[in-house]
Amino acid sequence: MENIKTVKLLVEAGKASAGPPLGPALGQMKLNVSKVVEEINNKTKSFLGMKIPVTLYVNMKTREYEIEVGLPTTSALLKKEISESGKEKNVELKKVIKIAKEKMGDMFVSDLKAAVKTVLGVAVSMGVKVDGKSPKKVIKEINEGLHDSLLELV
Repeated sequence: MENIKTVKLLVEAGKASAGPPLGPALGQMKLNVSKVVEEINNKTKSFLGMKIPVTLYVNMKTREYEIEVGLPTTSALLKKEISESGKEKNVELKKVIKIAKEKMGDMFVSDLKAAVKTVLGVAVSMGVKVDGKSPKKVIKEINEGLHDSLLELV
């Protein structure tokens, strides 16, 4: 695998450009810069407005490449789902569960409940309420089994 070069980038979803740092790096590897940029933008467009980790694996012998798109941070995904009324930031529990399912592969958790509680922990640090309640209260409710039916539906 000594012919494989790895390039790690953080790009704005759907808005990667041929300018620095991406363009010059790809140009040095003799890749079609506009084609690679277009592919990155197509693969990241569902996360518009967020910074996305992208890893590019390039076979230096054949000039073939593979693009791996990571997920935004948990806080960025939460921020996207927040609704604000006045000064209060709020997110629905079902959206927290959706984020937990998306991020579960990146977390060191054994099940969906643990992943949801991890996302709720991020909500605590961001000052975001969940269905109008403190995320700590929602964690307690999950521990008591109050949201089991919702966790099974998703």
